[in-house]
Amino acid sequence: MPGSHSAYGIDDPAMTRYCAFFESLIVGGDRLSMADLRYAFAREELENAETVISSGNVLFDYEDRPTEGLEDLLAYLMRDRFDMGAFVAVRSRAEIRAAVEENPFVGSEDTFVHSVLLERQPTKQQFGRLVGDHGSIGAERLALGDRCLFVDFGGPMSESPLTMAFIEKRLGSRGAARNVRTLARIVAKM
Repeated sequence: MPGSHSAYGIDDPAMTRYCAFFESLIVGGDRLSMADLRYAFAREELENAETVISSGNVLFDYEDRPTEGLEDLLAYLMRDRFDMGAFVAVRSRAEIRAAVEENPFVGSEDTFVHSVLLERQPTKQQFGRLVGDHGSIGAERLALGDRCLFVDFGGPMSESPLTMAFIEKRLGSRGAARNVRTLARIVAKM
């Protein structure tokens, strides 16, 4: 993976570009300001933080490490600095690309095709429970990936009976959903 650019225009091969996908950035009814979030990232040495596509997606540079550890770091940062317990999924460029390319529903109406970036890998039994319980409420198509649930909502996600709470309860994992077009744009920006 290519290194990131430092403030001096020199590549730093030890740094990797990541994206944090926040479940929510609402604190006590108020949206967290991006200036405050960027400042908090900088204090934790999460460099070059910038929001993309929407305020819930933050690109940043950090030393190369497993993304699960970065999720723990950001969860701590959000609790400590902002008193927020929101879930955040962190993925590298390769992991985001996989969340698009491995989604079997890409190519249908992509604005309705989502990848739910999960906190942990569900078991086959948990996924089976989701599929079984979902069969009685909706026609969405589901597939399981690597720390990712692929969903073709077939229409606007907001109109679907398949909610994040429904998904998270059955999979035993929190998640952050993004449509594949958004993910592809983020990959290109990285």
